[in-house]
Amino acid sequence: MTTPADTAPRIPEAVHRRRWAILGVLMLSLLIVVLDNSILNVAIKTISTPAPTGLGATQSELEWAINSYTLVFAGLLFSAGLLGDRLGRKKVLLGGLLVFGIGSALAASSGSPVELISFRAVMGLGAAFVMPATLAVLMNVFERDEQPKAIGIWAGGVGLAIAIGPITGGVLLDHFWWGSVFLINVPIVIVALGLMIWLVPDSRDPKPGRIDPVGVVLSVIGLVLLVYGIIKGGQLADFTDATVLATIGAGLVVLVGFVVHEKRSDHPSIDIDYFKNKVFSAAIAAIALVFFALMGVTFFSVFYTQSVRGYSPLQTGLLMLPLAVAQLVFAPRARLVVDRFGNRATTTAGMLTIAAMLAAFAALEADTPIWILEVIFFLMGAGMAHIMTPTSVVIMQALPREKAGSASALSNTFRQVGGALGIAVLGSVLSAVYRSGIEDKLPDAARHEAGESIEATLGFAAKLGPKGDALIGPANDAFLHAMHVTALCGAGVAVVGALVVYLFLPGRTPTETEEKPPLVTADH
Repeated sequence: MTTPADTAPRIPEAVHRRRWAILGVLMLSLLIVVLDNSILNVAIKTISTPAPTGLGATQSELEWAINSYTLVFAGLLFSAGLLGDRLGRKKVLLGGLLVFGIGSALAASSGSPVELISFRAVMGLGAAFVMPATLAVLMNVFERDEQPKAIGIWAGGVGLAIAIGPITGGVLLDHFWWGSVFLINVPIVIVALGLMIWLVPDSRDPKPGRIDPVGVVLSVIGLVLLVYGIIKGGQLADFTDATVLATIGAGLVVLVGFVVHEKRSDHPSIDIDYFKNKVFSAAIAAIALVFFALMGVTFFSVFYTQSVRGYSPLQTGLLMLPLAVAQLVFAPRARLVVDRFGNRATTTAGMLTIAAMLAAFAALEADTPIWILEVIFFLMGAGMAHIMTPTSVVIMQALPREKAGSASALSNTFRQVGGALGIAVLGSVLSAVYRSGIEDKLPDAARHEAGESIEATLGFAAKLGPKGDALIGPANDAFLHAMHVTALCGAGVAVVGALVVYLFLPGRTPTETEEKPPLVTADH
């Protein structure tokens, strides 16, 4: 009885006819949410420059400008999904886009790093409602047989945003002030809102789950305390400081409280029982670890290309293009590699490729031929494509089909949190090692402020005039040493990820047997 119900058309004909136009609108919404973070990666050097060019943001403030968005987004993702099921996905999507657009306009007019961090959090709030709603709407406008194709195109939108983000950011920064990287979102939001009101139908879950406000509050507070403690440790170049230890400890305690609450709740944001499935947990861990390593590297590679090598923001965007192109080329084809060699071999090879490329950063110097960096970026993108596609499939197949929405949201959350922690931890390592390498070259009075990052040192050197030229060489040397140490830390994290997927992900035989249960075959 269930099979005919599944194969019978369930989408109204009027909606079915405009399904590809609806997908285009959903991709436009997704594009600006993803594009914004990749644009910001190119703009961080400009924002760190003193006024009037930038805001004079310190390294820790730059990390918070990225992390405030990411943490609000990750912390609210599940609740946003539940609210969409309850109130209607179109309403939540429209509301999320409106908040994102307002946050973007406010971020563009920020007068200080603190204002920028606050308005980025507002943007994260809007994005949290956009991301899960786009996929939920997609699942409700396409029949089952077309859903895989539609989801593939939807996912391709992320690769497209990663590719065009840095170039768009570079073009804007070459012609306008730093705030233009946020203001560009506003006209796109207005167009997307108009098209959405016109084209997208509303839908909701007839039996929605209840919202878990206690869980949301605990998760956000726990993550903020944890990441704040890590950033503070890097800022002070001392992870044994009492304040740092207390903040990190408090964050861990709150997160443990979150897990306990979720296990006892009858309407949890995250069903903790999911993690009893080793395959699911390993795939989630792999996604978190690869983004931990990659986001940290993206953060310091911008300073390497712009501060040490002297490239403009646009040139930096173009230099990062191989990473995105490799993902666009290999991600759709990774499935064929999995068919041939299995999930375990494909994902382990991808992780080891990432680890090798991160270790290769330790060999880069101020005069290394730039094509070597391009090869490293391309191979990193290829490695990432062979991790993200297989692990996403494993996550969706490891849980029953009716839990697919939760599985998708959970993988997205861990990806965001992994990236945020990567920026915090590896950014702190970079800051601490750089400070220890440059402090004895700086006057006592300027050590704290001018020693925090290479941009701070170069800014101080510029104020000294010709006398400051003597600081440029030592600043570059200290940064390169810090970058080498940080890259090797990232490589170590990727090796741990390779070990996790090798030990726990299924090879070819388990994946084939997993496709046999009646639950799966009945739907086909």
